[in-house]
Amino acid sequence: MNVYLVGGAVRDNLLGLKNSDRDWVVVGATVAEMLAQGFLQVGKDFPVFLHPQSKEEYALARTERKSGHGHTGFKVIAAPSVTLEEDLLRRDLTINAIAQDTEGNLVDPYGGYRDLQQKILRHVSPAFSEDPLRVLRVARFAARFADRGFSIADETMQLMSDMVLSGELQHLPAERIWQELEKSLREPSAVVFVQTLRKCGALQAILPEVNRLFGIPQPEQYHPEIDTGEHTLMALDQACGMSADPVVRYAALLHDVGKGVTPEADWPHHYRHEHLGVALVEDIGKRLRVPKEYTAIAKLVCHYHLRCHQLQEARPITVLRLLEALDAFRRPQQMEQFLLGCEADARGRTGFEQRDYPQAELLRKAFAAARQIDITALLQTHQLLPGSDQSQQDAGDAAARKKLDLKIRELVAKHRTAAIKHALES
Repeated sequence: MNVYLVGGAVRDNLLGLKNSDRDWVVVGATVAEMLAQGFLQVGKDFPVFLHPQSKEEYALARTERKSGHGHTGFKVIAAPSVTLEEDLLRRDLTINAIAQDTEGNLVDPYGGYRDLQQKILRHVSPAFSEDPLRVLRVARFAARFADRGFSIADETMQLMSDMVLSGELQHLPAERIWQELEKSLREPSAVVFVQTLRKCGALQAILPEVNRLFGIPQPEQYHPEIDTGEHTLMALDQACGMSADPVVRYAALLHDVGKGVTPEADWPHHYRHEHLGVALVEDIGKRLRVPKEYTAIAKLVCHYHLRCHQLQEARPITVLRLLEALDAFRRPQQMEQFLLGCEADARGRTGFEQRDYPQAELLRKAFAAARQIDITALLQTHQLLPGSDQSQQDAGDAAARKKLDLKIRELVAKHRTAAIKHALES
């Protein structure tokens, strides 16, 4: 029985990167032998075990044979006779198909070390095309290593394009698509993920709402880059530079999807695109089973980014209504995520990349002022707290309670608006 360190841990060590996850391949062992040594079996589809002390994953060397569609359509063969080279052959990229023995010696049958030096992402074998998830994985690795100068081999990109044309991506589970998208949004060059998917045709398959933005014009006065798709990439790039929060980056990616469904007769203008986009963001969230927080912030940025851009001309009551729409008084962090998304949009334009975004500080200033209003003291002064004469009088009358609630909301809004007005004028 021989044990080898494999995959990302070897790759990242060679690149001088930290990698806390270590995966191991065991050659020449059986399930019974692993269990006898105290390993805990956790793999259902193929033999994967947890080390009794380190809890790291150890998998028996295995091969795979295509038996159906999609990411899971494989028959796995794990046996003592499977060699390390056969196990490495089934992996996606050569840089992920390097092993290291217990003495520190590399086993590199497919040129992964050479491709690391040449900064190339290249598929190991034609079997790459059997797993459609690998299209998204390669795009993610392209995003991860873009700042190190890595690029995708031409033959690999062609293979990815062929896989898209075959329709295999249609068989990917929504959860797996979202996992790859979310991981990519955490990468330093997330925009490269989108660019790569578009280049091989996969963007149309998984995010057609974003793909259709390319080629749609915008008014040059506000968008010197003109193309809506290019603006979307620029906004995403700005978001990546401003925040590591994938929620903010996701919102930047989707903020203008409504421009893809505005009437062509109106172009380059996109009237009400911010309203049209909300339904599309909801559709994407349902289709890809996106976590609620991501969809919530994306909808807010989509719906209200123009209102935020116009804050310097807005009335105090309009500023308050925006704060209420953002649920800022209960969820101030949500407001901050929203502002980052709006700033990414404003700066994601040719020539505007370094512009200040004073609207953000203006909204924060208004929020701080409105937040200073002591609601409890205010209601007490007007005898509107629970237990007061007025509230007891209305306790048994639904219509009266509704009227009382409205009175309270109007009172709070009046004082918050006054506070915002004073703050913005000072």
